[in-house]
Amino acid sequence: MRIALFQMNSGVDPEINVRALTDAVAQAAEGGAQLLFTPEMSGCVDQDRERSSKVIVREEEDIVLAAVRGTAAEHGLWVHLGSLALSDPATAKRRNRGFLIDDRGDIRARYDKIHLFDVDLPTGESWRESNSYAAGEQAVVAQTPWGKLGLTICYDLRFPDLFRALSNGGADIISVPAAFTVPTGEAHWHVLLRARAIESSAFVVATGQTGTHEDGRQTYGHSLVIDPWGTILLDAGDKPGLYFADLPLERLHNVRTRIPVLQHRKSISDVVSA
Repeated sequence: MRIALFQMNSGVDPEINVRALTDAVAQAAEGGAQLLFTPEMSGCVDQDRERSSKVIVREEEDIVLAAVRGTAAEHGLWVHLGSLALSDPATAKRRNRGFLIDDRGDIRARYDKIHLFDVDLPTGESWRESNSYAAGEQAVVAQTPWGKLGLTICYDLRFPDLFRALSNGGADIISVPAAFTVPTGEAHWHVLLRARAIESSAFVVATGQTGTHEDGRQTYGHSLVIDPWGTILLDAGDKPGLYFADLPLERLHNVRTRIPVLQHRKSISDVVSA
């Protein structure tokens, strides 16, 4: 299976970002990819809530989603659009929502980010995602022609229970679109992704934002493809661009046979204090 990862440096204008995304769909198809992965917040990266509120709309009105669906159908390519910021009238907040789009442009799955990033960093950066966003509540595994795809977004990476639920649901590949900060990326990105692949006995495809963005944010990049043994098949470094990787899907059976952790799992609910 040949995949493509579009490592982006998204700005504040969705119209500019959508041109980059549709070009990436065309180039991925031309390069022989069957499935393209894009990062978290592919349509707009903007810390300015007032400015971003002018372009964050409901799903049915989003120009990025519509354009990617159309281009996916035109080129016969599946796309995991990592996530978009969308307004949610039901909660009066936003949703950080990923989409799996098939080669006809149909939406096969949606996933709303469950774990929201609320933290004060030593650098002085402060993030309160829950101030603006409503959290998702359901883990999602979607069927594709190449196996089952588990969906996560960025900060979800730090919560192995979600990955356990996805692998219990049969996920063969788990996608982790992200906009990781540089300090946390340098410290934890590679080790956490390798751990999630190993413990899930699944491929992990983690597509990131990278560089200094128009709003001043800095993201880590280093989009990764990792096999079920924990071997890194691709590290895209810190430059924006389109990257390709071939997934040897036979490794799923090989690894799951050598170390059958999925069969040996037990549910442990009680802890005894000694």
